[in-house]
This record gives sequence, structure tokens and C-alpha cells, in this order.
Amino acid sequence: MRHILAAILLFTLTACSLLDPLPTGTDTSGAANQIPAEELYRQAKEEMDAGNFKDAIKLHETLQSRYPYGRYAQQSMLETAYAYYRQGEPAPSMAAADRFIKQFPNNPHVDYAYYVKGLANFKAETSLLAQLGGQDPDERDPQGPQEAFNAFKELVTRFPDSQYTPDARTRMRYLTNRLAKHDLQIARYYLRRGAHIAALNRAQDILKTYPNSPSSREALQIMVQAYDAMGMNGLRDDTKRVIAANPGAYQNNDEQRPWWQFWSEKSAAQEEQAAAASSNQPKQEESSWWQIWK
Repeated sequence: MRHILAAILLFTLTACSLLDPLPTGTDTSGAANQIPAEELYRQAKEEMDAGNFKDAIKLHETLQSRYPYGRYAQQSMLETAYAYYRQGEPAPSMAAADRFIKQFPNNPHVDYAYYVKGLANFKAETSLLAQLGGQDPDERDPQGPQEAFNAFKELVTRFPDSQYTPDARTRMRYLTNRLAKHDLQIARYYLRRGAHIAALNRAQDILKTYPNSPSSREALQIMVQAYDAMGMNGLRDDTKRVIAANPGAYQNNDEQRPWWQFWSEKSAAQEEQAAAASSNQPKQEESSWWQIWK
């Protein structure tokens, strides 16, 4: 009986302590929850300026979760996409850009979301190509470069006067070469296997889809071989005349090396400088590019 009374007394004291008010100034939700959106944004901006993209991402994601509406949330979503891109994480960068595009399709800065989405896909492609060693990059699945091309194409088509369009056009030319060379690999394979009609169709697709790529000349040569193998001498000779009439056409005017090597050999500083210039990134005392609503 004595033990039972002791247990009841202990339970009563514990319950009373739970019901007692907390001392003045105690914050049950944590002091960080009281930080206003503007202050969180300012802290994230400082981290971005310092190049601490990992910390900036945490602050931006905190801001978006606590204050999902308003101008700071919109800015923060764009900057999250950019920070992930600079952090070398293309997948979350593309996801953040896609969220912005879906949620704010009429935002005056949605062109930048398309640009970052293309950049993230492009960086993922060139980063992987640099690790391939002796493997021919044209044998790889072209999904990455195709998605980058589509993002840049939508930017160029919808926003021809955007400040990001010139750089997007330049990258599209390199991606065009990548996609055309992939199709060329397939056409060669069909030719080796004796699937002449399939090789011919693939070569014709290259000419239609990528008419100004360096792969166009070899596509014509594949057509010559396919026509010859099928005994279609008239079409074979016509194609030969097209090649002969354009001896300097379809040549790669860039340096004599694979397009992806040309791009990947640019120094990181040059690429970052180009990205900063097109997005008005801060230069020491200048205002930050992400202050787009101020």
C-alpha cells in the first residue's frame, strides 16, 4: 500500500510540472523559427557571395519551407537551382528549376529557370564525358544532351531577346554536334550489319534534323554506300554530285578535336565568368544578381 501511494504522489508531481507555464523568454520552437524571411534571405545571400553554396542551399530551403509564399520564396527557388548547379549537383538543380517553371510560368524571370535547367543538364553531360577515358562519347545514351538541348531551345524560342539566349545558342551548337554524331554511330552500325535501308534512313534523318552539323558530310557518304549496296546507282551518283559540289561544306570550323573536349577544356574560371556575366552575378561591391525584385 505504501508503494502504491508513493507512485501516485510521484505521478501527481510530474503532471503538475508538465502543466506549469514555461519561464518567460523560453522559445519552444527554437530561435531560428523566429528569423524573418528577409533575414534568412540576407544570410543566404552572404553565403552565395562567399561561394559557400552548400550552406546557402540549406538557408534557401529553410526559407522556402517556412515562408512558401511571397517574393522571397520565388527568388529563393531560383537561387537554389543556381546554387545546386554551382555545387555540381545537376539533378536537384534541374528539379528546382522545374518547380519554378511549373509554379511561376508567367514570372518575368522564368527565362533564367530554363537557362539554369539547360546548364545543369549540360554540365552533367560534359562532367561525365571527362570521366569516360577511352570510351567513345558518341556511343552513350543521348538523353542528357537532348534534355539540355530542349531546355535551351525552349529558352531561345520563347525568349529570343533574353540576355541568356546568346550563350544558350552557343551551347546548342555543341549539343547539335553531339546528337548528330550519336545518330551517325547508329547509321554506321546499320551499314556494317548490312541493314542498308535503316542506315539510309538514319543518314537522311541527320541531314534533316542537323543540317549544318559536321556529321552531315559523313551522313552523305553513308547514303552513297547504302545506295551502291542496293544497286540504286542513280541516287548514288546524285548524292556523290552533292558532295562534290560542296567540297568545303559540313566541315567543323572549331578546333580539330571532339566538341566535348573543346568545351570541357575551358577553364572553370572562364565558365564561371561567362555564367556570372550572363546572370549579373556580383563582382565585389556590385549588387547581387539575385536581387531581381529589388
